[in-house]
Amino acid sequence: MDFYLGIDVSKAKLDCLLLHAHSGKLKSKSLPNTAPGAKELQAWLGKQGVHRDHVHVVMEPTGVYHEVVALALCDAGFRVSLVNPLHLRRYVQSLGVLSKTDARDAIMLARFGKERQPEPWQPPSASVRRLKALLARRDALAQDIERERNRLEQALFSAAPEPVLASIRVSLSHLQEQLRQLEQLISRHIDDDPDLRDKHALLLTIPGVGERLADRFTALLADDRFECAEQLAAYLGLIPVQWESGSSVRAPARLSKTGPAHIRRLLYMPAVVAKQHNPHVKALYERLLERGKSKMAAIGAAMRKLVHLCFGVVRSARPYASHWPANA
Repeated sequence: MDFYLGIDVSKAKLDCLLLHAHSGKLKSKSLPNTAPGAKELQAWLGKQGVHRDHVHVVMEPTGVYHEVVALALCDAGFRVSLVNPLHLRRYVQSLGVLSKTDARDAIMLARFGKERQPEPWQPPSASVRRLKALLARRDALAQDIERERNRLEQALFSAAPEPVLASIRVSLSHLQEQLRQLEQLISRHIDDDPDLRDKHALLLTIPGVGERLADRFTALLADDRFECAEQLAAYLGLIPVQWESGSSVRAPARLSKTGPAHIRRLLYMPAVVAKQHNPHVKALYERLLERGKSKMAAIGAAMRKLVHLCFGVVRSARPYASHWPANA
């Protein structure tokens, strides 16, 4: 690859740094983080004599703010990689770089791309993107409902005036109706897509996996970006991390917790149910307790096992079976 383009993404702008792989020459450009801005970026690359086949674009995923430019560049045929922020941060620390600015972050992204050659990002289909957007909105509504319920409880405890109570109840009722409609949209969208429908049905065969978790893992596994169950567990921050040094430092292993926290939270209660009703998860949980592991450590392992089972049924296209080998 002749060029590496690091893009530091914020809500308002794209700080771009173009690195020539051979000469080390740098060129920078700041553009608005909009669809026209993504087109302007492509035009700027053209003016630099950079063909799409000769540049590797590297950026961090930043909520939803990276999606406009990442999708636009992928659609235009560019090689785009989304770098795990933790990996980039450790890379920057290894270089001894202490200062942090948007321009410097763009430089670090370009250098990371040149030295580490990250895998290209495969954008999800339009159907999967729609499902993820619906799920994100459902999560937001669920959080708003919980906040309104807390406000109502506090208002009742403090004997708030009736107009205040009525206002909260109206707001709560409206949010609950919005959530009900959104859940219908999610179910309809999954049912209308044969691939999503089949994956969702397979996930529901696993004891402990309910509708919400099946919805989330349907979206997560539909774009086939994970090659194995261990890779999926690592993405979700569910792999154990050792902390040892010499003969004196022996900290207990803990979960890495480097992935999306909202999915880990969603996995907790299904794992609690699965340790009682899922033969594979139950056997693992009880075995770890017998070895002296704490209940929380065993729950973390149960969450990881549930992730492995979700990956397994989708990858094999076979429903869950209790007679699978223990290492399934």
